[in-house]
Amino acid sequence: MPPYALTFLALLPILVVAVLLVVLRWPASRAMPFSYLTVVVLALVVWQVPLLQIAGATVNGLIISATLIFIIFGAILLLNTLRESGGLQAMRAGFLKISPDRRVQAIIVAWLFGSFIEGSAGFGTPAAVCVPLLAGLGFPAMAAVVVGMIIQSTPVSFGAVGTPILVGINKGLSGDPAVLDYITRNGFSDWADFLASLGVKVASLHAVAGTLIPLLMVCVLTRFFGKNRSITEGLAVWKFAIFAALAMTVPYWLVARFLGPEFPTLVGSALGLLIVVTAAKRGFLMPRNEELWDFESSEAWPAEWTGSLSLSEEARGHAMMSQTKAWFPYLIVAGLLVLTRLKQLPFGDWLKSVSFEVPDLFGSGVAVSVQPLYLPAIVFIVAALAASVMHRVPMRGIRKAWSSSAKTAAAASVALVFTIPMVQVFIHTGGGSAHFEKMPIALAAGIAEMTGTAWPLFAPLIGGLGAFVAGSNTVSNMMFSLFQFGVGERIGVDPAWVVALQAVGGAAGNIICVHNIVAAAATVGLLGREGVILRKTLVPFLYYIILTGALGYTVLWSSEKGWFHAGTLLLTMLAFCLCFVVYRSQKR
Repeated sequence: MPPYALTFLALLPILVVAVLLVVLRWPASRAMPFSYLTVVVLALVVWQVPLLQIAGATVNGLIISATLIFIIFGAILLLNTLRESGGLQAMRAGFLKISPDRRVQAIIVAWLFGSFIEGSAGFGTPAAVCVPLLAGLGFPAMAAVVVGMIIQSTPVSFGAVGTPILVGINKGLSGDPAVLDYITRNGFSDWADFLASLGVKVASLHAVAGTLIPLLMVCVLTRFFGKNRSITEGLAVWKFAIFAALAMTVPYWLVARFLGPEFPTLVGSALGLLIVVTAAKRGFLMPRNEELWDFESSEAWPAEWTGSLSLSEEARGHAMMSQTKAWFPYLIVAGLLVLTRLKQLPFGDWLKSVSFEVPDLFGSGVAVSVQPLYLPAIVFIVAALAASVMHRVPMRGIRKAWSSSAKTAAAASVALVFTIPMVQVFIHTGGGSAHFEKMPIALAAGIAEMTGTAWPLFAPLIGGLGAFVAGSNTVSNMMFSLFQFGVGERIGVDPAWVVALQAVGGAAGNIICVHNIVAAAATVGLLGREGVILRKTLVPFLYYIILTGALGYTVLWSSEKGWFHAGTLLLTMLAFCLCFVVYRSQKR
């Protein structure tokens, strides 16, 4: 089969998702079954994968779906418990004391607190925490989901205490002779030194692109969810947004440079929270009273914005509790996630010791592994139980919280039982009798063949597509790191930088990942509107991969091609577009 035809066929399941979700705006519960059928037919007919291998991948996907539904349940349970206890009402009052401005609240909760949760737990947990929390604080449900998805970019490469690099890239590259020869030739003392060097490259790219993410986030917020549909209202807080970005990205880069890839996100976000909240309380760079921005009254919101978490459902009549007491359940979440994810502590190993594993499901080569006590859902449930006791929630309120949470999580299963099996079949299409590379590699190889020396511009896109399909930066890095390394050597550039571009693109792919969107939407009762959400997060994703691709091309080719080339041209165009948007907004 011609290689470009194989590339198109490998791309077909992704095109089906894009057309049905983004163009036709079908709900994921309708679109994903078509994508699943597409990938199964291709696997059977073109790749000629054994039926048992497809069955094993499908069952593994269903098991992963069940774990994700369990996480959704835990996150909603905690929020519903706080709603019944009056804790949510106290949190909102606390934010009003810092600033009633919704742009400021989004930056603190999503960008900083969400990054902290990403640094400790990763794997979509920030959306499960921040999206329902923002909705509970008074954000339209769709605005909460969009904001929660946009921040899943810069923090992700070092999420879950560095897992995308220490596991994803590590497993993707380890043992390859070309990589080992590169390490020897470039004077790295050992494998860990090489991974740390990669981490610095990844952090450098993220630190540049991430500096505009909070500003981009609030511009999306005001453009799509403000009364005036105005980007200008987002740009008005540019000083605070850039300050909040740097408060996180500067320590983030320094930690990557001097401590390694485990803690950049965790430490950077924690320091950022401390700096920004302290500064905000003192009025530093805060909007003036006449410039405060809020949503319209909820009665004026379009129907597609609203989900099952509405302000009218929040428990009333509670005496206002202290901020410490209200936030303590989330402090429990943060603390337990850190304690159980740090490799230096034994708690994570204890929880992982309870494991259910099938190394070769149906003889298909597909391995299944579940560690139920290590799932973030357990942390959420523990925090919800602690909140029930600490906040003295009546039994009727506890029953209501558990019942409504179970119903919301169950509703998510319809989309997820097709989404994740599709991903697993897509990934496990290697080894068929047609002797083709598995679909992700066939897709990447075709694009590499077409792009040639321009590959650095496209390397983040491949990482992003991997995460879009797999829902994980770690899995994307496992699939593509060695491929990216090989392309870098073939076109004559430093392959480590190409792998770094892969990691950055894989992080950005989480912004548009379908099953992350489904999971986030489920926490606020927005199932069925995934396509609308995806349309709003597509621009931040494109910004991220275009900017980092241009930066990577500039780093890799400037010494040979000078300073006028495709990379600097793209960077100039991006800067021009930004200036044009600011100019037009100010003029209006």
